[in-house]
Amino acid sequence: MDLANISLALGSSLAAGLNLYLTVLTLGLLGRYEILSLPAELEVLSHPWVLITAGVLFAIEFVADKVPYVDNLWDSIHAFIRVPAGALLAVGAMSDLPPEWLWPAGLVGGFITFSTHGAKSSLRLAVNASPEPVSNIILSLAEDVTSFGLLWLVSQHPYLALILAAVLFIVSLTILYTLFRFFRMVFSRLWGRSRRGVSPSTG
Repeated sequence: MDLANISLALGSSLAAGLNLYLTVLTLGLLGRYEILSLPAELEVLSHPWVLITAGVLFAIEFVADKVPYVDNLWDSIHAFIRVPAGALLAVGAMSDLPPEWLWPAGLVGGFITFSTHGAKSSLRLAVNASPEPVSNIILSLAEDVTSFGLLWLVSQHPYLALILAAVLFIVSLTILYTLFRFFRMVFSRLWGRSRRGVSPSTG
């Protein structure tokens, strides 16, 4: 195991939480054109059928991800797809580890994917509360650029990619914590108002 493998595992599992199909497509193309040396277990991502499937699904997601509320539904469905896929990418990247370490690698990769997916989904839910669609489109494009840029950095400068991925992971956890507190405060106020509205009058 070397730092390049760790960078690939962390970068791919994090990017998968933002845009899984772009992640698979980018890794496959980087491997196919020998820009990035993929581990043996991930070389299948360079197969034409994998690239075509990932490309078609990415095109669908590119549109769906920029339509308010459609993106929320899309994210809800992909909670069951991105997380296990992120775990598999992490295991594939760390495949030179002893077998007993592959499960921990997969669990950590899945947790990283879950964190970025959760931050993305929660932030989208908050943004969709605004009536204009521009912020949603800008946020979606920023996620696409971040996913591609991070994976490109993995192929060219794995040390920098590792640092960036760690920063993005911390940012994702911070977003999750902040939005959790915000939504809890909103629901508490709404619950308090509803309780006051139905409480029996006294006197």
